[in-house]
Amino acid sequence: MPCLTVIVASTRPGRVGRRIGDWFTGIATRHDTFDDVRLVDLAEVGLPFHDEPHHPSEGRYLHRHTREWSATVAAGDAFVLVMPEYNYGFSAPLKNAIDYLYTEWQYKPVGFVSYGMTSGGLRAVQMIKQVVTTLKMAPANEAVTVFLRESLDGAGELVPDPARDAAAEVMLDELGRLAAALAPLRVPA
Repeated sequence: MPCLTVIVASTRPGRVGRRIGDWFTGIATRHDTFDDVRLVDLAEVGLPFHDEPHHPSEGRYLHRHTREWSATVAAGDAFVLVMPEYNYGFSAPLKNAIDYLYTEWQYKPVGFVSYGMTSGGLRAVQMIKQVVTTLKMAPANEAVTVFLRESLDGAGELVPDPARDAAAEVMLDELGRLAAALAPLRVPA
């Protein structure tokens, strides 16, 4: 079965993204579509702003952090971006992490667990779709949207929500179908 990589895209101290990422990873681990589910937190990866001298399409990485990031992304057959909305857009660390690589992303599906106050991160998801489709990724139409005002308790913990869990299950089903359909395209020619 394919490997699902869940990427927590916020690196801000005090963020809620890791809690949402942990919740989603738990759902994905219990789901039967992906045999291997990995949580990757960009705050822990710690990529500097893109510092490779060669274009990512060449795959000639000089820095250890890039080679490690390349191996992480190459191992994934599908991705879920757990992403906040900052000022109507996606976070700079997410864009930076995407821009480091090129072929490692290609022909892989991507789902979105977005969060924010007013829009639940929906505007950021719309913006990032332009980026990921340029890399030949296939965004799942199904998504999970977390409206923080309604989803966090007084201590900042995620409140259980059966509808959110169900949305995650539907998205995982779709990611599994897309991963299987795109797999032949990832075989080197």
